[in-house]
Amino acid sequence: MKHVIASILLLAASCATIPPATAEDRLFQRLSTLCGKAFEGRIASPPAEGDAAFAGKRLVMHVRQCSPGEIRIPFHVGEDRSRTWVISKTSGGLRLKHDHRHRDGSADKLTQYGGDSVQQGSKADVHEASRQEFPADAYSKSLFARENLPQSAANIWALEIHPERMFGYELRRPGRFFRVEFDLDRPVPPPPPPWGSH
Repeated sequence: MKHVIASILLLAASCATIPPATAEDRLFQRLSTLCGKAFEGRIASPPAEGDAAFAGKRLVMHVRQCSPGEIRIPFHVGEDRSRTWVISKTSGGLRLKHDHRHRDGSADKLTQYGGDSVQQGSKADVHEASRQEFPADAYSKSLFARENLPQSAANIWALEIHPERMFGYELRRPGRFFRVEFDLDRPVPPPPPPWGSH
């Protein structure tokens, strides 16, 4: 009997050391399940002058590269393959960066901006949506100041996923709101590689 009780206590102790999945973990895992797939999207925010580059263009996200610590999602706007969202794990949560490339693969002057998640995200049930917000980090603020874009220092990006329904990417700051939503229940053929990739 003592051996049984000891085994139960040992099992309970070992289970107690495994932390529950955070909202960040859930979002990363849900994105990982989409690896290799592409989805078409639409602008879901009100029309704005700042969205002119997206108007009338086919919008496609491709969850192209996945590893245990990083997911790379090219975001194609028509024939423009310059944008890739990079989501990586950190000791405190997730990091979102924007990798921008020219057609020849060289880095754009505005690249690698983004930030780290600052909260536990949505408190919804595991079957509900996961959402993470990423305020502009110090590197991004310095970059925006150097490129004479001070308004962008207030940027907050967000990623949101409803499994098998919708993935959302969002940018907001005072006077600016942009959101694109992708239909996860209707995969499309993967697009060509983003600029700078093979």
